[in-house]
Parts: sequence; structure tokens; C-alpha cells
Amino acid sequence: MGGGGGGGGGGKSEKARRSSARVRLWVARASTVLLWTCLVQLAAYRELWAPSVLSRWPGCLNQPHVVQRPSERVADAGQTQAARALVVLPPKRIYRNNGYLMVSCNGGLNQMRAAICDMVTIARYLNVTLIVPELDKASFWADPSDFQDIFDVDYFIASLRDEVRILKQLPPRLKRRVEMGSLRSLPPVSWSDIGYYRRQILPLVKKYKVVHLNRTDARLANNGLPVEMQRLRCRVNYNALRFTPEIEDLGRRLVRALRRNGPFVVLHLRYEMDMLAFSGCTHGCSSMEAQELTKMRYAYPWWKEKVIDSDAKRKDGLCPLTPEETALVLQALGIDRGYQIYIAAGEIYGGQRRMAALTSAYPNVVRKETLLPWEVGLFQNHSSQMAALDYMVSLESDVFIPTYDGNMAKVVEGHRRYLGFRKTVLLDRRRIVELVDEYRNGTLRWTDFSSAVMASHTSRMGEPSRRQTVPDRPKEEDYFYANPHECLHQPEDVSAL
Repeated sequence: MGGGGGGGGGGKSEKARRSSARVRLWVARASTVLLWTCLVQLAAYRELWAPSVLSRWPGCLNQPHVVQRPSERVADAGQTQAARALVVLPPKRIYRNNGYLMVSCNGGLNQMRAAICDMVTIARYLNVTLIVPELDKASFWADPSDFQDIFDVDYFIASLRDEVRILKQLPPRLKRRVEMGSLRSLPPVSWSDIGYYRRQILPLVKKYKVVHLNRTDARLANNGLPVEMQRLRCRVNYNALRFTPEIEDLGRRLVRALRRNGPFVVLHLRYEMDMLAFSGCTHGCSSMEAQELTKMRYAYPWWKEKVIDSDAKRKDGLCPLTPEETALVLQALGIDRGYQIYIAAGEIYGGQRRMAALTSAYPNVVRKETLLPWEVGLFQNHSSQMAALDYMVSLESDVFIPTYDGNMAKVVEGHRRYLGFRKTVLLDRRRIVELVDEYRNGTLRWTDFSSAVMASHTSRMGEPSRRQTVPDRPKEEDYFYANPHECLHQPEDVSAL
């Protein structure tokens, strides 16, 4: 009986030891979970406290945030960290989110680019979360490219995180609601200031949680906005909207190929079929071509102007210059015959026949398709990606000359101003066609024609200036993205220049 009693006491002792071990194990696990919970909370709220206790202590919580572009990631682990192109990101902005803003951009690449800048700025000042913008796939160009096919979407989101929260898609719950048709969608009023968005759009966001803005071109005013809003528009345009690594790499290769052969002029020769049909400008076209352009104009119901007097419009300076007129202007401006003339445009209407005068005057006419035919061919069926390549080359050219003041001409002009007022010849088309007609009918000698062209453009080279404002007529004002003077390093009194 004594042996049996000793065995029972040993069993109880063993059970007690096991129970104690289990308690210690659970305490250790609970302590670990609690510790990690605290660390996660500290990391989440660090930006609310900085600069305070956390920001003064060294350690992992204070390491800078970096983003690395896919093309800059080093596959070979043996390469040094210095070879990696890391970008330090700003801290996240903490704010109470009022809802979600979806936007659908319309038009070509540069029209959509300006709209994206506007929508980011609006989202920032409404304290809403912006969903990565949807790009136009139904316009004349029918480009299927999404945002991430043209722009570096991860950099776009990360580089603006101190201003606005941007997501690639809606949270699942809201996404399901939208897919079921629960969505408030509308086009905002053109040329509106931020007051309109606070009074009209913000209440809708708060009510519906998600608002979709369509047709977002020219929806934010050129003037009358706080300077910090104007500078945010510039920051988005000139920093956050980087093209994809593939586009940027090919753009740089195109510039290097041009530089190897000396100076080059980018000629934005806006003499494509869609522009001529839209504007109704048929000067120099055959009667059959004029009929074809008119037929195309009637085929697009949203091109509201149908009956157009081409001659009257040309004399008012409202037509893109023809290739023949452009050749005369380049010669009159003293552009060296040996310079490369890079054509930043789609297919020229009339082909080689219409280009003959220009190629005769300037034998070194090139296009991206002739410089790097195989590489550019990979982008061939994506007009916005092709336009992005032209945009990059245009920024780097010795001289940029647009023959029509469309969206690309204006946005590139503003970007070149931002980069240090690089020479951009802003052609006075009304004066040019007057001089060209006088020269062609023999009433003006070449020397007089050349002198008159030079004299009329001495102050139209993209030099510092203030935007012209036209109260109550915003469409007639100078475009913000052509001359964002609030963002430029220039004297206060530019009239003295």
C-alpha cells in the first residue's frame, strides 16, 4: 500500500510540472503576440507622432521608405547597392477619408495627362481616395492601353502619398456595389474652381461613398486657384507622371540616336487626317480629299461643327500649317538645312506627296519609326504609347515647333518652360498665312518674307511670361499647362524681360 501511495504522489507531481510548463508556454506566446501588436500599432501611428519620441529613437521604425522601379531592380545580387536607383518616398498623409473618387479621362494622351493632374489635385482638396484613372479607349485612336501601360503606376501612387491616397481599385465591398450599378456618375462643369467641387461634388461623395467623374478634360480652372493647388498640379505633371520603364528606355534611345547626328528640331506637324477632318481645314487638298475629310467629320457625332469655311478659318489662323507652309517658315526662321527634323506626329495626310516640299528643303527628316524601326514597331498599335515616345523626344529637342496649338503642343510647351525655358517657337499662324500668300503671289520678296517671319516671332520663343486671364471667358485664356508660371523660376516682373 505504501508503494502504491508513493506512485500516486509522483503522478500528481508530474501533472503539476506539466501544467506549470503549459502555463509558462501560453504566457510566452501571449507576451509575443502582445509585443508584436504593440510594434504594429507603433508603426501605424508613427507618422501621427513624428517628430516626437519615435522619430528621435534609432531603429527600424525610422528607416526611410524607398521604391525601386522594375527596370532598376538589380538581378545580379553581386552588384553593389549603389547601383540600385532608389527613390525616397514622402511620409503618408493622415486624414479622414470622405469617400472614393473614380475618374474616366477622355481624349488623347496629353489631354488625359492634364486631366489626371487636375483630378489628383481635386481629390487632395476634397480629402477623398482616388482610384487610378481610367483612360479613354473609345476615342478616334481606339488605344486599348490602361494607365499602367503608359505610366509607372506604382511610382505614381507612392510619390504622391503625402498628398492623397491612391488605390488601383476600389475596396471589395464598394467594388461589388459599383458592379451592381450603385454608382453616381456625372461630368463636372468645365473650368470650375475648387469651390464648385466642395459645394457640388463633395456632398455626393459623402452620400454615395463613390462618385465617378467622366469627361474630365478642362474641368479645373486655369486661374484663381490657391498657389499650393497650382504647384500640386505641377508636381503631378512633372514628377509623379513618369512613363513606364519600357517607354522611358526607348525614348532615351531615340534621343541618343538623334544626338549622335547633331542638333535636331522636333516638328509637331499636326497634319493628320483626324485633325484636318475635325478642323475642316482642306487647304492644298484635292477635291476628292476634301470630300473624304468632310465625310469623316460627319461620321463623328460629337464633332459638333459640320459646315466649315476652310479658307476663312485658315485666314483666322485656326488651321494647322500645311507641310508646304511649314517648310517656308523653317527656312525663314533660319533653321539650318543640315539639322535633323524629327516629325512628332501620326501619318501625314497625303503622304509623300504632301511631304515633298519639306523633305526637299530639309533632307534629314526622320521619325521614330525610321530611327529604331523594330523597337518602335512593338508599340505600333498603341497610339498613346507612341505619343509618349514623341513627348520624350520633344522635351529633349534643341528646338520644339508645333504647327497647331493642340494639347500636345501646349503641354510640351509648359514642360519645356519648367525645364528651364527651352526654346519653343510658338507660331503666329494668322500672320504666317498672310505672309505666305503674299510671298506666293509675288507681292513679297523672299528677304522681306524671311525678315517679317523673324520679326513676328522674336517674342514667341517660350520665354518667361505671365498667363493671360480673360474674366468669364476661360476658354479664351492662356492654358495653365502651357505656362504654369506659379511653378517656374522667373522674375516677379516678367514684363521687364
